[in-house]
Amino acid sequence: MDYKKVIALVKRSREIVKNPDAKKDVHMKGEADFVTAVDTGISKYLREELHKLYPDIGFFSEEENGQLSDPCWILDPIDGTTNLVYGYEMSSISLGLYRDGKIVFGIVYNPFSRRTYVARLGKGAFLNDKPIHVSDRPLSESIIEFGAGSTRKEEAATSFAIAKDIFMKCVDIRRICSSALDLCFIADGRIDGYFEKKLKPWDLAAGSLILQEAGGKITDYDGNPIDFSKPTSCIASNGIIHDSILETIKKHN
Repeated sequence: MDYKKVIALVKRSREIVKNPDAKKDVHMKGEADFVTAVDTGISKYLREELHKLYPDIGFFSEEENGQLSDPCWILDPIDGTTNLVYGYEMSSISLGLYRDGKIVFGIVYNPFSRRTYVARLGKGAFLNDKPIHVSDRPLSESIIEFGAGSTRKEEAATSFAIAKDIFMKCVDIRRICSSALDLCFIADGRIDGYFEKKLKPWDLAAGSLILQEAGGKITDYDGNPIDFSKPTSCIASNGIIHDSILETIKKHN
């Protein structure tokens, strides 16, 4: 497979992000759940272009009907759509290749900063072609990200209780609100951990491989490997602090 061509396609999607009319074309899928013409445009573009290159590989995207197959591209055309709508510029295009029951390739691309995170199974993780690795910080020296689920505000009390508990043990808490970027920021040592109760396969596919290839660890809230066939909880970390986060979450669930 020519991964360079796949990476080039993802980067070319930036032209859709830059279209001011597309960003203004905003609809609501649900409470605090936006979709824009950027999301749908990137999904359509990558589905068509990837099919031209690899017609035998399935396609599973947040913005299109479909289901996980093997092999399959797993796409989040814009991870962090609310950030996009509000001009926060912390959004990403996240594309993973699922083959033989695991993610074998992943790219997470921020079209604003042009940071490009890439990993292949067994080949390491890279940011703009330079190798990256997770931190070696303990929890007391860590910065932790968490997702509260803006579309699931009924779960806020538990999510913020966990965050408060961890906050008292670490340096600080953050919320980027792009799970793909969260995983990549752990991968290159910017932050040290991340947790969220419910995510979809496209939220995690590419970033999970990038994180693991950078030496990090990712599980669900029970400590099990991520199952990409269904929604899942997620704990991601530099590995050193993983058990501490897991134990804290178990106290609240």
